[in-house]
Amino acid sequence: MRRTLLPYLWPIIIGVLLAIVLINAFPERLGRVPSQGSPTAVESGATNASAETDEAPQRPAPDLREAAPLNRHEGPVSYAEAVDRAAPAVVNIYSSRVIERDTHPLMSDPFFRQFFGNNNAPSRQRMLSSLGSGVIISNDGYVLTNHHVINGADEIQVALRDGRETLAQVIGTDPESDMAVLKIDLDDLPVIELTDSTQVAVGDVSLAIGNPFGVGQTVTMGIISATGRSHLGLNAYEDFIQTDAAINPGNSGGALINPEGALVGINTAIFSRSGGSQGIGFAIPANLARNILEQLVAHGRVIRGWLGIEAQELNQELANSFGLKAPSGVIIAGVVSGGPADQAGLQPGDVLLEVDGRAVIDPRRTMSDIAAVDPGTTLQVTVARDGQPLQAELVVGERPTPSTQTNTQDGRQQQESIVE
Repeated sequence: MRRTLLPYLWPIIIGVLLAIVLINAFPERLGRVPSQGSPTAVESGATNASAETDEAPQRPAPDLREAAPLNRHEGPVSYAEAVDRAAPAVVNIYSSRVIERDTHPLMSDPFFRQFFGNNNAPSRQRMLSSLGSGVIISNDGYVLTNHHVINGADEIQVALRDGRETLAQVIGTDPESDMAVLKIDLDDLPVIELTDSTQVAVGDVSLAIGNPFGVGQTVTMGIISATGRSHLGLNAYEDFIQTDAAINPGNSGGALINPEGALVGINTAIFSRSGGSQGIGFAIPANLARNILEQLVAHGRVIRGWLGIEAQELNQELANSFGLKAPSGVIIAGVVSGGPADQAGLQPGDVLLEVDGRAVIDPRRTMSDIAAVDPGTTLQVTVARDGQPLQAELVVGERPTPSTQTNTQDGRQQQESIVE
């Protein structure tokens, strides 16, 4: 029986299903109105928005600032011209010094050395070499580099890009800014152009040229990451340009240039955990390098103003102990005997509040400002002593060389590199 009815059931089932589809598709043919039901999420949002539009007042469309279309043909596709202008003036510097070395490791032990005496101990000489870079800055043959590149060298050799090599004479060094000036005696020297480093802006393209790891002259590219970097603990006087152009050992003293091939700064240092570039490099600005160059050439040293004090930063806790409401100023922790501050009557424990009418906030910034004052200039200073303001007048002196040590009135011996 099932086999007899089965062929007749399939057409009936298909017909019923087709009728249901047609009724749902064309309800108006049967006089039915589609059920409203609950609106979907999109329909609900549209309905609410329509209701709110009817109730809320009409507002003008926001005035958006349209950016100009990006012009990819304006910037250079190559920096070859800039490199051609600057790279010939960037030199390799090979410095060497002779050191005494004991012939046997046991000779470094005082017990064995006593049998030979200090003067009779057998020793031999060893040549220690280091590598760096430099920049030819004038037709006279002056070369800018870093102090640490040639520090302690007995012989300095300069190699130009065109293959010429010569010995260099040290004109002067400035350890506190890590700058040095050399002089070479060659004809037809390539010379780099200097830019005004105050016009350097964050985001400018920068190129670093030097001799990293002794592989030969190398050019790397990045941007100016920051300007006016200080408080890095690298030098006594810091005003660095920061760049992410790759700077590695051997780049020190080399050139940081702009896309036109002009000198922006002298590459000096990097922050690195591996010893290689990690995108944080520092260069001494061209304006500062120019000033140091002129002073070293003219005087053989950099002349800076000096107060003869050791400054310590002031925090809120110390300010309260000195009877001050705010931590403004710096503590005079020591006074150099016979120095300008000592002659003006300043004492350890005074808080320096103002110098020449300008508030003192940061010890390093104040030290840099004082260094820019010509020795012999009279300055008005304001200090707080026992919580009371005190006016004093002092004559700025010339800052001694860093190698000179002085005794401060608090009895401690201080290196001049940390004394203002």
